[in-house]
Amino acid sequence: MRIVLLGAPGAGKGTQAELLCRKYNNIPKISTGDMLRTAVSNNTLIGQAVKAIIAKGQLVDDDLMSKLVIERISKSDCENGFLLDGFPRNVAQAEALEKAHISIDYVIAVKVPDEEIIIRLSGRRTHLASGRVYHIKFNPPKRPDQDDVTGEPLAHREDDSEETIRKRLQIYHQQTEPLIAWYQEHFPEKLIRIQGVGSVQDIESQIDKAIHQKRQFNWKDGVIE
Repeated sequence: MRIVLLGAPGAGKGTQAELLCRKYNNIPKISTGDMLRTAVSNNTLIGQAVKAIIAKGQLVDDDLMSKLVIERISKSDCENGFLLDGFPRNVAQAEALEKAHISIDYVIAVKVPDEEIIIRLSGRRTHLASGRVYHIKFNPPKRPDQDDVTGEPLAHREDDSEETIRKRLQIYHQQTEPLIAWYQEHFPEKLIRIQGVGSVQDIESQIDKAIHQKRQFNWKDGVIE
């Protein structure tokens, strides 16, 4: 199974990605952030280029990022499938996959209203030393603003401020959301739209049902996945 998972920050992609990877024979989850760190750590040719770009405070361009992903997909652990989280981020990167003849089985787009995402992310509180994460509404600590284990103060990270979240959402709407329309135009049989509001189990069930329906439709039309 080869899956692309799309959605704004805070849409719950990480949780669903783990469930999907386990469900489909533990296919690897491929995260662009993880790949960049690994390439730099392993000192590959691409990793050296990435390191030089980061050292200058610049962003990795579409061409280099696409090469990095395509190189990762060529590894033996991806023979039975993979899940792409964070790639493609724009139409140019999606086109790079097509040019490399890398077919995708399903593109799962998780939709969550912006205001819901702001509530989810701005309410997070973190115990920086351990990485434990709370939420003032959905998973509050036993004592306000104190870690349950140590009693130490919880932090409201800058990334979780409403201003920062709105900027991240704006970037998503401008750069990544057009991908959904691109896949709808070029590969409607692969695109699955999911409403990402509800329990983890409800959203997982939506995805399972949609994949099952797509499979039935494709077999009916003689398309072998």
